[in-house]
Amino acid sequence: MKTPPIVSLREWEAARRQLLVKEKEMTRARDALAAERRRMPWLAVEKEYEFDGPEGRSTLLGLFEGRRQLIVYRAFFEPGVFGWPDHACQGCSLVADQVAHVAHLNARDTTLVFVSRAPQPDIERVKARMGWTMPWFTMTDDFDTDFGVDEWHGTNAFLRDGARVFRTYFINNRGDEALGSTWSYLDLTALGRQEEWEDSPEGYPRTPPYEWWNWHDEYGAAEPPPGRLTTLAEAAGPS
Repeated sequence: MKTPPIVSLREWEAARRQLLVKEKEMTRARDALAAERRRMPWLAVEKEYEFDGPEGRSTLLGLFEGRRQLIVYRAFFEPGVFGWPDHACQGCSLVADQVAHVAHLNARDTTLVFVSRAPQPDIERVKARMGWTMPWFTMTDDFDTDFGVDEWHGTNAFLRDGARVFRTYFINNRGDEALGSTWSYLDLTALGRQEEWEDSPEGYPRTPPYEWWNWHDEYGAAEPPPGRLTTLAEAAGPS
């Protein structure tokens, strides 16, 4: 193993500052990419989809839980997948292990769910074993085929305007590697982090940064009432 040189503190700090310039450039480029993502055209979802959940059958609209945005990760946990029935696939399990507490996404009017082909009793058993708490539903139809996740994992982002649902973005392969944090998920969505500093289209919801942050067990009333179908016009507030 050929290691880098051993240097003085002054030289080390100089090297760090030099690299920091490039890191800040990458951060600005990531912000610009997210801003472009927020301007992506939307694809209307006209087909009805149904999922089995811990409380029974749900539609795609129901997965939103009354929020405006929905992120759906397709995890491979089902017969025929390596690890079955004791585990989901190793890669999908690694993704699941990295998911931050979903309360922070919920506070930004965004719901995250996992979906697989495994029956609910198996999903609940593996979630308990692995300590996972994110909502996890069972696909019952062609959702995986229609949204490009029938043969490989991937993450779809959706937005609803009232009862209408739109597909706003999709990412898979190594794109899933960067996901897991609250910020990475929000940057994937059509509305973004919804903070004032962001470059977003006119009328998009925005609040000051930091002010909405909270302990994950104390958001409470900040979340929208489950089942309420807010429109984008309502979300934007008075003009």
